[in-house]
Amino acid sequence: MKSKVAMIVTLVLFCLTGVVAQTGADWPQWRGPNRDGISKETGLLKQWPETGPTLVWKASGAGTGYSSLAVANGRIFTMGLRGDKEYIIAFDTATGKEVWATLNGTGYQNDKGGGPRGTPTVDGDRLFALGGNGDLSCLETKTGKVVWAMNLLQKFGGENPRWGISESPLVMGEKLLVNAGGPDASVMALNKQNGALIWKSQSDGAGYSSAMPVQIGSTTHVVFFTHDRALGVDLKDGRLLWSYPKASNNVANVATPVIRGNKVFVSSDYGTGAGLVEIKADNSAQEVYFTKDMRNHHSSSILIGDYLYGFSSGILTAMKFDTGEVAWRDRSVGKGSLVYADGNLYALSENGVVGLVEATPTGYSEKGRFRIQQESLPTWTHPVISNGRLYLRDQNTIYAYDVKAKK
Repeated sequence: MKSKVAMIVTLVLFCLTGVVAQTGADWPQWRGPNRDGISKETGLLKQWPETGPTLVWKASGAGTGYSSLAVANGRIFTMGLRGDKEYIIAFDTATGKEVWATLNGTGYQNDKGGGPRGTPTVDGDRLFALGGNGDLSCLETKTGKVVWAMNLLQKFGGENPRWGISESPLVMGEKLLVNAGGPDASVMALNKQNGALIWKSQSDGAGYSSAMPVQIGSTTHVVFFTHDRALGVDLKDGRLLWSYPKASNNVANVATPVIRGNKVFVSSDYGTGAGLVEIKADNSAQEVYFTKDMRNHHSSSILIGDYLYGFSSGILTAMKFDTGEVAWRDRSVGKGSLVYADGNLYALSENGVVGLVEATPTGYSEKGRFRIQQESLPTWTHPVISNGRLYLRDQNTIYAYDVKAKK
């Protein structure tokens, strides 16, 4: 029996890592290879020069929007609004030049900034992208040719949330998982080959978060943070396994859940807070603690060792994962977003300030900072580390910095 469970777990992990079967240092989806904000790269700068790392190139043409970047096989994939049309766009990592651009429906407009919010997901020679108005496309990564496309809101009767669909699709084996927010079709699994419905479940409205998998025994749970709650459904058939509403607010649930073992951490801002739940063998969710000391707004926390690092509203905070005990707080670069690589956090504030911060629970230790030129809107696009480069996006502009240590 144990060997059978081990085989199932190995198969599930293979299915998950199938999304990232690119080169070792690629960043092929939202929050990196494992959707946790972590790069496994080493040999990066431990301290930045006073003016920041070297700028390799700067490119325009990404369009309006907050979509982050997927990097795979020498290409950068993102989405942007050009005029009143939304596009999925590929750039060359070596030069920053556009390779192709493919229409992805009508553009989403909002007074806090229009354009797409989600990040494309690369799976081998296919790319999956979900736009601000619910337009979901599967493209060939090489050419940008459309394999299949649909509008999730129209097809499944969902309602676009106030600030637009913001989810980044999750691929698990042959399934593509999304939170469309429709009646009896809140969360669903589609066949990634043709978009056909495999299963649909629940009636929660769409949140702004992106799904994460967690393995409990022989069952793969897919965790969604919808408009109403965090919930876990069975990857196989979509049946509801558990739910946890306490960390949800009535405004915007944005942060991606953080998972270690059978524990799931969910957090939101607007005065709410965060909860850690332990998923039991009977599929019940038991709260370990609830805290207001980590209130993630648009940025997700990152778990390094035993500590979470994240922006609690506007304050960068280090907090022990298992207990909720705060190690330190610092205003750092100002409210923003994070990724991690080689011992350091890369923090990008919504005011365009970029900081290198050591990921240690002993205290706040900054290793350099610089600023990018902003357009008129906040810098809400999350940073990316890939193949020795730090990639930043501010609306129409993408920056590529060399962060490799010199030999």
